[in-house]
Amino acid sequence: MEKNISGIAIAIGLIVAGAMMPYAVREYKSYDRTVDVKGLCEKEVKADKVIWPLTYKVIGNDLGEVLATIDKQNELILGFLDEGGISKEDISVASPKISDSYAVEYGSNDRHYRYVATIVVTVCSKKVDEVTKLIANQTSLMRKGINISEDYYGSSEVQYLFEGLNDIKPEMIEAATASARLAANKFAEDSGSKIGKIRNASQGIFTISNRDSNTPYIKNIRVVTSVTFYLKK
Repeated sequence: MEKNISGIAIAIGLIVAGAMMPYAVREYKSYDRTVDVKGLCEKEVKADKVIWPLTYKVIGNDLGEVLATIDKQNELILGFLDEGGISKEDISVASPKISDSYAVEYGSNDRHYRYVATIVVTVCSKKVDEVTKLIANQTSLMRKGINISEDYYGSSEVQYLFEGLNDIKPEMIEAATASARLAANKFAEDSGSKIGKIRNASQGIFTISNRDSNTPYIKNIRVVTSVTFYLKK
């Protein structure tokens, strides 16, 4: 009697399982339908840090006079920066690089000056506006006899940086994800479906570039996210 009851129960279970199988397959397939989209977010921000290597040269035949000229011109530059609102903590003066043409074994003997000194005064500051104005006005230093140069091992280029990326990352990721959802919704509408939950998502790399070559202090921040959404009917 018990064996008969057990057999009947097993049979009923198999019938129910068989009846549920098509529904289960449909549900599985519905969850297997996905769409992969990308979302973009771009934002323009102002640089929050500037590094300005102010490079100049001093030439002469007497080393003592060259060094005295360096001291005098360093004072003029520091005064120029101080008047422009730059604090001493943001300024560093490197030791002069002095070449002696008489010590060079090869080369022309027709050398007008024995010593050529290259000096770099570096400004590293958060006062981007103030430094930018000083850069535009550096010709005033040239009028005072300071030979500003651009060829110190290629290191004279002004750098504008943006260090506040972590502060804007969350809102940019959110905006990029929203952009991806819009694209997914359009795809779903065209295919007669609806967007479901996010299956997976990956954050792209944040890139920081100059908006253009003329305004390097304006940065363009860009991120692309990849998102996979479930589709449902």
